[in-house]
Amino acid sequence: MKKLFYFLGVMTLCVLLTGCGSKNVEGELTDLMDKLYEGIDEENLPMALTTTELDDTTFVNFAFTDKVKYKEAVVSESMTGSIAHSVVLIRLEDAADATDAVKEIKDNANPRKWICVEAENVYVLSKGDLVVLIMSGENADHIKKNFENLK
Repeated sequence: MKKLFYFLGVMTLCVLLTGCGSKNVEGELTDLMDKLYEGIDEENLPMALTTTELDDTTFVNFAFTDKVKYKEAVVSESMTGSIAHSVVLIRLEDAADATDAVKEIKDNANPRKWICVEAENVYVLSKGDLVVLIMSGENADHIKKNFENLK
């Protein structure tokens, strides 16, 4: 009888853990970046906001690491250097690496990378094979919430 309960307990745990896995978010990174800004009025966005694709040369400048294996990445920043705002969206090669990628980026992110200004908030989150680094002021919480709600 104990074996039966043990077996049922293990099977229940397996089903629960499988159901709680995070699915990958589909879509182009530039489109997903637009979704991160949804609900923020244009006058509250940083001036001259631009989204740029990252490559192996530029990735380390925005993600603060060269140890993350990624498929593609984009950054959204103000073209005005005195505005502390950066959102980096990364699609990993393998979603299983998300926890390590979040830790690596969080440990190395520099919220003072701008001249004379510092980002008030720093968030590093993952969802499936996506990782986001958010360094910003008042918009950071809204962007974080939008990332958590991506489907």
